[in-house]
Amino acid sequence: MKSFLLTTSAIVALSFMPAHMVMAQDAQTVVVGTDVDAGTLDPRLTRDTTASRTADLIYAGLVHITPALEPVPDLAESWENPDPQTFIFKLRPDLKFSDGSPLTADDVVFTYTTLIDPDFNAPARALYTPITAVEAVDPLTVKFTLSAPYAPLLSYLDVGIVPKALVEGGTDIALNPIGAGPMKLVSWNRGSEIALEANANYWRGAPEIENVTIKIIGDNSARAQAFEAGDLDVIQSPLSPQDIERLKGDDRFGNVITAGLGVNYLNFNTKDPLLSDPKMRQAFAMLVDQDTIVNDIYQGVDQVAHSIILPSSWAYSDTISQPTFNIEGAIALFNELGWTDSNGDGVLDKDGKDLAVTLATHSEDPNRVQTVEYMQAIFESAGVKATAQISDWPSFSTNYVQKSMHQIALLGWLNIVDPDRLMFAQLTTGGSTNWGGYSNPEVDTLLQNGRSTLDQAQRAKDYQAAATILAQDLPYYIVSAQGYQMFYSKDIPVTVQATPRGNLRGLIGFTD
Repeated sequence: MKSFLLTTSAIVALSFMPAHMVMAQDAQTVVVGTDVDAGTLDPRLTRDTTASRTADLIYAGLVHITPALEPVPDLAESWENPDPQTFIFKLRPDLKFSDGSPLTADDVVFTYTTLIDPDFNAPARALYTPITAVEAVDPLTVKFTLSAPYAPLLSYLDVGIVPKALVEGGTDIALNPIGAGPMKLVSWNRGSEIALEANANYWRGAPEIENVTIKIIGDNSARAQAFEAGDLDVIQSPLSPQDIERLKGDDRFGNVITAGLGVNYLNFNTKDPLLSDPKMRQAFAMLVDQDTIVNDIYQGVDQVAHSIILPSSWAYSDTISQPTFNIEGAIALFNELGWTDSNGDGVLDKDGKDLAVTLATHSEDPNRVQTVEYMQAIFESAGVKATAQISDWPSFSTNYVQKSMHQIALLGWLNIVDPDRLMFAQLTTGGSTNWGGYSNPEVDTLLQNGRSTLDQAQRAKDYQAAATILAQDLPYYIVSAQGYQMFYSKDIPVTVQATPRGNLRGLIGFTD
């Protein structure tokens, strides 16, 4: 029988990785700048980074994920794994939500039962589908039963536990969240700021920082300027390269610059008639000048990607490679597929129709806008009529990509704590976030096997085999592995600890 037990004092003392720390002096409010507003503050329904990072402060999960990506106890003080398909969690006694109501096993059961309910339509439901049953053994004990061994499970159990009685009683926790985390909501001025205050009912006690204000400033450079002016205490990725370089040299600020847990990628809509053939996707991929995008537009902040597996991952293999920049090769492949310049006007055509495609991204990230505009120029030089479609994040993400209305969209995935997190829901047939409609039974099998074995070496083989197929099928073209940057005022009166996930608990006095 495997077990895990950690006391409160042990958690506080633990350091799973070298922390980037600076002791500041005063003020009990930390103001954080972010790029987009939260879509919801129901932790089961978050789709954007601001929502997930804010929810991580308001709510608490069974486990907490450290900066080294290790799951450690949070609301659960211990757990047992008596067999590969069973986990038993023991909750801490006397847990409370921020309103003072008790948190029990029933709330845990309710949270996960709704997460795996197809009718609830949780964006991350695919992460929890191996869970076949969640049962309250007693008020402090919860039993999870799995359909098969599930290697990444613990990495996904940091989702915030929600209050069953309040939700069933009609409280809309998307707008009025009640959690058991270190902070609680004071006010939310949509599109402007989210104000939080310390929650004395958190099991570790109230954090040292009394107030956190999250200010939404969509433009990266405007956000950096607000930070320099002293209007913000913390900013983090996404940031413009020129701002990163300038802030690195300013000794007023502390900084953390490291490899991130995200990718920038092109999402090909494989259901679009133009893009249904992998060879067409390969041809378009050969028009992506990764070196210029990463080294000139992003100024080396990111790293050129070669496959869907992050270079920092235990599953990475340098033998897997996507197509690389080759305009002549792309034109030759288009020609092979029947797209030729039959009119001599410099535009490829087929059956009387010009080769035309739309490249889309969102306006809040100037680096992505510049990347799309640069790609547009390269595409047109190769005889492709390319249209750049730039819209605000809600329109781009919710009303466009998530409804599979795009052709080629530039966006990113973050929080990739396990290869499964980037691949399973996104690239298995019918996956909940498979917005490009990709389907390959062999990939389905490999990704299912990758999450179902507990042997990490075998998992690596499964993910590498899937990544090899994906590098040719190209439902995704991974442009870059993201770097992570955080800049903070040295006046923050606590030990500051960053995590490549970008979560904020390390800013309020809790370190791992």
